[in-house]
Amino acid sequence: MKFYSMILAGLLLAAATLRAELNVVASLPDFGSIAEAIGGKEVQVTTIARGSEDPHFVDARPSFVRVLNKADLLIESGAELEAGWLPTLVTAGRNAKIQAGGKGHLALARYVKLLDVPTGPVDRSMGDVHPTGNPHFWLDPRNGKIMAQRIADKLRELDPKNAAVYDRNLALFSAKLDEKWTEWQKKLEPLRKTKVITYHKSYEYLAAAFGLEVVAQLEPKPGIEPSATHIAHLVQKAKDAGVKMVIIEPYRPRRSAEQLASAIGALVVVLPEKTAAVPEAKDYFSLFDSIGKKLTEGAKIQN
Repeated sequence: MKFYSMILAGLLLAAATLRAELNVVASLPDFGSIAEAIGGKEVQVTTIARGSEDPHFVDARPSFVRVLNKADLLIESGAELEAGWLPTLVTAGRNAKIQAGGKGHLALARYVKLLDVPTGPVDRSMGDVHPTGNPHFWLDPRNGKIMAQRIADKLRELDPKNAAVYDRNLALFSAKLDEKWTEWQKKLEPLRKTKVITYHKSYEYLAAAFGLEVVAQLEPKPGIEPSATHIAHLVQKAKDAGVKMVIIEPYRPRRSAEQLASAIGALVVVLPEKTAAVPEAKDYFSLFDSIGKKLTEGAKIQN
């Protein structure tokens, strides 16, 4: 009898020490990476978009419907980046908590200053213009602190008993980001005012953070593939500006970028724009480590 009492006591103690988990779903791996850093062992994070995917066009796999149905928190950009695939999944998930306006819904774009906000009416003739502004805001590390703060606030709201854990992890994340920000600024200082052309408006926030000057995009309009005529038009503009790099995401076709770069004597730099876009970009911090390495290596080749 005493033996069974000891077993029961052990089981009760184990149950008491088990940590309750919050099921967190992130639309993008960058948001998921920050949520993991802040939530630690208290959260289970599932990311929908792969780092290798264009975030505008994600494969909305049916398996995510079940994940969203059980989610306590959904973290998304909130700037219509995921408009083509996430709303369908959320609706199918039938989880009131994570619907827009629900307690378990976090739209991060509400808390950062968006670039490229249209000043007039937006229609399809303008390409895939986002009416609320450029949604690639995670590529400015200064927005990383804002995102981390808002994620911590939401985790505390949903799981107040572990508020101290989230506060501690937030402090650690912010301190590391401050340290890395200084490191990245120093590393990329020689590239300040470097003229670049990008494929899409993915890197506007990165350019603002580190002083790159984006001259134009390979896309004639957002979401429209570049034509030979458009590339020919860019050649003289790029030469006049002294463009040194043509920057594209890993999932973009390289042909048009290489044509332009060859014509103007520039270098094509394949630059990750999301966590997990390349193997070395394992989390939010190493994403910028990888970006810094690829940009500085590109600059050395050019010089």
